[in-house]
Parts: sequence; C-alpha cells; structure tokens
Amino acid sequence: MIRAYTYRWMLLSMVVLLVACEEPLQVPKPRAYPKVVYPEKAYKVAEQSYCAFSFEQPAYAVLERDSTFFEEKAGSDCWFNLTVPQLDATIHCSYYPVTSRARFDELINDAFEMANKHNIKANYIEEIPFGSPERRVYGMVYNIDGPTASSYQFYATDSTRHFLRGALYFRTQSRPDSLAPVVAFMKEDVNRLLASLQWK
Repeated sequence: MIRAYTYRWMLLSMVVLLVACEEPLQVPKPRAYPKVVYPEKAYKVAEQSYCAFSFEQPAYAVLERDSTFFEEKAGSDCWFNLTVPQLDATIHCSYYPVTSRARFDELINDAFEMANKHNIKANYIEEIPFGSPERRVYGMVYNIDGPTASSYQFYATDSTRHFLRGALYFRTQSRPDSLAPVVAFMKEDVNRLLASLQWK
C-alpha cells in the first residue's frame, strides 16, 4: 500500500513537472487603438479681420489663413484652416462673395458635388438643413458615414451676399471605427462655428 502511494505520488510529481516545463502558449494580443487625450472644450471669438463674418472657434485650435488652393491663388482673401494639432484634425473653410443669383446657384451646386464625391466610399450621406432667420444664416451639413476622406462638410449662406463652405479632415488613414469618437468631438466644434456665425 505504501508502494502504491509512493508510485502515485511520483507519477503525479512527474506530470506536474512536465506541465510546468511546457512553454506557455503564445496568444496574440487583441487589436487596440491608441488612447486619445481630448482637449477640454472651450471656445473663443476667432481673431481675424480678413473675413466678412465672425464666429467662435475652439480655444485649442490654431487659425491659419490659407492663400493657396492646389498651388493656385485662393478664391478670396477669406480662406482659412482651423487646425487641432492634438487630434490631427483640420476644418478647411473657404468664403465666396455672392455676386449674382447664377453665382449663388453655382456655389450651392459645388458644395453638393464636393460632398457627393465621397459617395464612392460612403455608406450614406445625410443632408441636414439648418437655419437661423435672426442671424440670416442658412445652410446644409453633410454627415458622411464610411471610410471617406472627409466625414463632415457644410455650407452657410445668407442667400444674397455671403457663402461659406467647410470640410473636416484628419491627417490619418480613414478608419471610421477608430476615428468615430474623434469625429464626434470635432463635429461639436463645427456645429459651434455654425451656431455662432454672424455676417458683418
């Protein structure tokens, strides 16, 4: 009986030793995305004198005047970018004076076509109209879902003299799932710009 007990104990010890000596199975880590540190939401009046309107910009954004368009002269003196370096995000804005009804229709069509160019990769494009009669600001926001270069575009106008167009871009490969929280954060800033827009 003692021999059987010793034999069992030795067998159990050998099994434990063999299992303990085995290398652990290497399991790949699940895919993860880097942690994003968002700046604290705060806004200020944009300091620019070259545009015929005022608006509020994120306090953490850098306002840069843009004077070129694909190495050509910009369409007006009031082209600018709002860049958020922490998120590699830029809101590209271009302003055009409305000189006639035909020019107004052309600007509306251009804004629609610029948003519609993303249809190749977009899952859908949601058109969201907005308006503020007291400020004489009307327009459209294009919420573009899918692996597109720009996920949020807009235009704002008073229909007679002013036309502002903008588009949100990121300096990274388009990955809708990983970018979704950052896009949502930046959409709030675009919406604040539109809600505070005042023509001069």
